[in-house]
Amino acid sequence: MSDNLAPCPECSGAYTYEMGTLLVCPECGHEWSPSAESAGDAGAKVIRDAVGNVLADGDNVTVVRTLKVKGSPTGIKAGTKVRNIRLVDGVDGHDIDCRVDGFGAMQLKSSVVKKA
Repeated sequence: MSDNLAPCPECSGAYTYEMGTLLVCPECGHEWSPSAESAGDAGAKVIRDAVGNVLADGDNVTVVRTLKVKGSPTGIKAGTKVRNIRLVDGVDGHDIDCRVDGFGAMQLKSSVVKKA
């Protein structure tokens, strides 16, 4: 019966089963809706800024708070404009790859910028 059911999206367990309208994984206990799974696979990951606007490659953003930068006495001040961002799957939530004037190439978190 579990041959035609999708594996668990959390642990990739193959022993999923139906319970009402949900699919359940007995290995990790994760429950999900099969319709939500197919909708999630259709689109890419949506990255939003600090205000909730959807970001895309090539957008211009503004830093909303002062950021400490290792090796720099001043850091990046709030209001600094960053042009032509690139969205990446970064480490520790750093999902924007960009070049900041005066600092060079770096990665930022989307939670500290807003769309300009």
